[in-house]
Amino acid sequence: MEHTQDENCASLEALLFIHGEPLSLKKIQAIIGFSSLEETSAAVSELKNRLASAERGLTLVQDDEKIQLVTKPAFGPMIKGFIKEELSEDLTPASIETLSVISYFGPISRSRIEYLRGVNSTFILRSLLMRGLIERIPDPKNQNAFLYQPSFDMLRHVGLEKKDALPDYAKFQDLLKKFEAGDSQNESAQVAIPQLQPTENQSDSLNPKP
Repeated sequence: MEHTQDENCASLEALLFIHGEPLSLKKIQAIIGFSSLEETSAAVSELKNRLASAERGLTLVQDDEKIQLVTKPAFGPMIKGFIKEELSEDLTPASIETLSVISYFGPISRSRIEYLRGVNSTFILRSLLMRGLIERIPDPKNQNAFLYQPSFDMLRHVGLEKKDALPDYAKFQDLLKKFEAGDSQNESAQVAIPQLQPTENQSDSLNPKP
């Protein structure tokens, strides 16, 4: 069934938003199901034209055969101020949840983090990276993707020498393995997110001021 131009643009925008990183035209074609690269390029051009409106805060950046959805440069100062303010405040519950997922299940991809949490985690990951609590490494199985893992500083802040010393670490690893193996009796593994519970002093160290 053919899709309308509006549907193609909406699908493309949703995909680029949830991915958060550059995507190749070929991969976009495969995921959305466009009939050809020409149709994919047409959708990209149409979305770029629509985002050019002054009413939109996002735009497309294209580098060779890859495109990415980003904020418009005009909003740079506002976003910079917002990030600076965010980094001066304590970690939010959502940030702690994301940090917990990475600490227990890392190295882990952003798509898997978002699947486990059920929400887009792009900004939170950037915040945790800037705080030095996590680090991003290349995915050995995918040259165009990255994995996230707890940083040495994060483990040091919570008084651990290695991440497998986290409380109930083995239990959560077992849940993850069963879930990945498709064990239908362990569907709760996808929502069984562990929670870091630092002491009062450790909580302060998890919120370094920039």
